Amino acid sequence: MEQNEVRAVLERVAGGELSVDEAFVKIKEAPFTELGYAKPDCQRGVRLGVPEVIYGEGKTAEQIAGISASLLECGQKTVLITRLSKEKASQAEKLLPKGSALDYRPEGRIGIIGEPTHERIGKIVIAAGGTSDIPVAEEAAITAEVLGNNVVRLYDVGVAGLHRLLSHADDIMSAKAIIAIAGMEGALASVIGGLADCPVIAVPTSIGYGASFNGLAALLSMLNSCASGVSVVNIDNGFGASYQASMINRRSK
Repeated sequence: MEQNEVRAVLERVAGGELSVDEAFVKIKEAPFTELGYAKPDCQRGVRLGVPEVIYGEGKTAEQIAGISASLLECGQKTVLITRLSKEKASQAEKLLPKGSALDYRPEGRIGIIGEPTHERIGKIVIAAGGTSDIPVAEEAAITAEVLGNNVVRLYDVGVAGLHRLLSHADDIMSAKAIIAIAGMEGALASVIGGLADCPVIAVPTSIGYGASFNGLAALLSMLNSCASGVSVVNIDNGFGASYQASMINRRSK
């Protein structure tokens, strides 16, 4: 929505033609930006509370830079890019508007343009079964931090050595939401679900030997969890789990 359109809506509110709620709906329904290859949604933050996030895999560096520039021009303070390779991040940064820098986080394959909020609330615990699960866990952790959440990382706390997880009982029992990330048979989510009084979001990973079927075995185990309060996202979807956990955490405040 252009500034003159926003002004027109506000003038109608001032004149008594529109209620505040009606004006809010009109602003939320503002059009997207047309780039030809993409339609950046400048009003997503108004509608959902979280601005648009760019999925980097499958997009060229030029497309990523173009979408990012459009979102920044709309007034978006921070642009998050997931599934981004180091090479593509380097290329995209050179194409960004002058003064814009891309902070690349290789551990989670995430790029950040702009300044993430320093005001973080609540507590999201991210528990990863093994060291091999850390790339997915870091995608979740960095996303949660950019969205304004306090994050506690518990890595290599899988069920093969249950005492490692139990040594962090205080963190588990004081969290507003927990993301349980595991491959193999995916048992970690059920164990945490039996300890925590908050929602547990399970993320199956594609880590494991042949019969793990690239994460399918963990996915099915998590879907069949006997622990109440466990929900499941797609294989390796650290971002999706983190988005959901952020909504839970921020709603609880």
